[in-house]
Amino acid sequence: MQDINIGKLREMCFRQSKIPGEFMLQLRTPGGTFRADLADIVQEVANKYGDGRIHLGTRQTLDITGIKYEYVDEVLKLIEPFIHEIENEVSGVEMETKNGYPYIGPRNVMACIGGDHCIKAAQKSQEMARKIEKIIYPAPYHVKIAVSGCPNDCTKGQFSDFGIIGVTKPVYDQDRCIGCEGCVEKCEQAATRVLSLNEETHKIDKDPCCCVGCGECVSRCPTGAWRRPDVQMWNIVLGGRSGKQYPRMGQMFAKWLTTDSVLQIFSNWHKFSEWVMGGEPKYLHGGHLIDIAGYQAFKEHILDGVKLNPEALISENVLWTEKEYRSNIHLKPLSKHKKVKTPKE
Repeated sequence: MQDINIGKLREMCFRQSKIPGEFMLQLRTPGGTFRADLADIVQEVANKYGDGRIHLGTRQTLDITGIKYEYVDEVLKLIEPFIHEIENEVSGVEMETKNGYPYIGPRNVMACIGGDHCIKAAQKSQEMARKIEKIIYPAPYHVKIAVSGCPNDCTKGQFSDFGIIGVTKPVYDQDRCIGCEGCVEKCEQAATRVLSLNEETHKIDKDPCCCVGCGECVSRCPTGAWRRPDVQMWNIVLGGRSGKQYPRMGQMFAKWLTTDSVLQIFSNWHKFSEWVMGGEPKYLHGGHLIDIAGYQAFKEHILDGVKLNPEALISENVLWTEKEYRSNIHLKPLSKHKKVKTPKE
């Protein structure tokens, strides 16, 4: 039986199969879309070197199953145009593609169809996914990111290390308002009931505290009294995850960020990860790294040098609620506690 470097292949996005000597290649598709003609390459690899099947991965990867180890080099040659187009041409990533993927660490950046198609979308999630891909890949540090075009959060960012949610801050022109209460009814039906009709002015009052930025009021207004501003804005939900031990929903980290502010935050992720792990990449969810460092240290590192737009709001503190499958799972000997190593250590 031949020796196989399982770890190296996994780093190249070849996942080990239950069948000895077989692997599944996970192809990245930031945002979950790609040119239709590229599917011909995937089909050829699956039929020629795999078992003829393609699995649609839960993080929007294209998974080619049943690839035998001895065909890995041939697969890399055949799949190279796909990787080059997706990463270099579409996402603007600077990396060599002739040897496949250099790292598996950052998982595929998920996105809904967003503003390219969806009538509910507040922002273009596809475009944001590709911009994030350019920043976080390639790198050895693990992170899961999901981008949604509106607060419906169809990509389930609540269960990713970072959930990026497109929002809008509708502008109200009271001179165009006829007091029909259409927006009030829509907000009550589909959002958070922050609008009400002022009985004296017959205009709309808004409680800005609880507006989720969905823009449903804009779509309902018959006179254009509500409109979306041109600026793109996003919320960030932080630290969500599934898993056997510590599943939890993410919590709000930032609201009303511009695209530039979001991208500056991601530009600090690898530095933060390197600091927490002492330069030794390990398979740890981003949420676990935040837990090890503590939220305040995370906030300091991730916002280092970031120029926040004036409307931006950042959580002073974040308190997650975990679902414990084992009672008192966090109680363990002090020697087994994870922590950031100090220079003295």
